[in-house]
Amino acid sequence: MQDYNYVWANCFEITLELSCCKYPPTSELQQEWENNRESLLAFIEKVHIGVKGFVRDAVTGAGLENATIVVAGIAHNITAGK
Repeated sequence: MQDYNYVWANCFEITLELSCCKYPPTSELQQEWENNRESLLAFIEKVHIGVKGFVRDAVTGAGLENATIVVAGIAHNITAGK
């Protein structure tokens, strides 16, 4: 689903694995949080790096639907929504 959303919905999803154990015992959850807290908080701080906003007509200022956004050096174009 992550690949589909990235290619077709301009949505970048991630999965974070905090441990090699898929279902750690409840008694170990606090330690897992402590082991990963700083990394998770650093990741959250970086989430909004990049470009975001609206694609608008230079003359009228009206929003442009389905505009293709191309960035040199990145082989994945983005298409603006409605």
